[in-house]
Amino acid sequence: MTKIGLVRHGITAWNKEGRAQGSSDIPLHEEGLAEAGLLAERLSAENWDVIYSSNLLRALQTAEVIKEKISHIPLQLDPRIREVGGGLIEGTTEAERLEKWGSGWRELDLGFEPAESVIYRGMAFIQEIAAKHPGENVLVVSHGSFIRHLLKELVPHIDMSDHLKNTSITKLFIKESQWGCELYNCTNHLKKKQLK
Repeated sequence: MTKIGLVRHGITAWNKEGRAQGSSDIPLHEEGLAEAGLLAERLSAENWDVIYSSNLLRALQTAEVIKEKISHIPLQLDPRIREVGGGLIEGTTEAERLEKWGSGWRELDLGFEPAESVIYRGMAFIQEIAAKHPGENVLVVSHGSFIRHLLKELVPHIDMSDHLKNTSITKLFIKESQWGCELYNCTNHLKKKQLK
């Protein structure tokens, strides 16, 4: 059985400010680096064979922190698992979008990457990974909106009403060509941060 751990990157300054990131290349905030460290500690107690990361800096930095802790596993970059392109809204807050385009801004053509494009590249990636790593445990460090698109396609029955948290891990498995989800949006590793 192949397992895939989908990880959302650590928090960035733009996340903290509520700014849309999309394909903008934003680094992790120092808090995001600390969160990634807690996640890495958690993952080092588990069995992982390889890490794939988006080539955007915030995901790559998260993956590198994990790789430091689990040094024996290879890290590979794949641009297909980048965040969904946000077009003209990248760098803006909700308040700025409302001021600039009004309450119907989601219905406007602001250059968003089409969902079909996201699903196409995401499914091509996931099918290749499942074929390349049968019976292995694969970590995929990516982005919130991208991961949600992928989950809707692979496991449409799961409840995704909770927003994906930074450094959350969602664990999928494929058995006899069927995808299942054994863990969704888990950030138990961040509880250590709250105790300090």
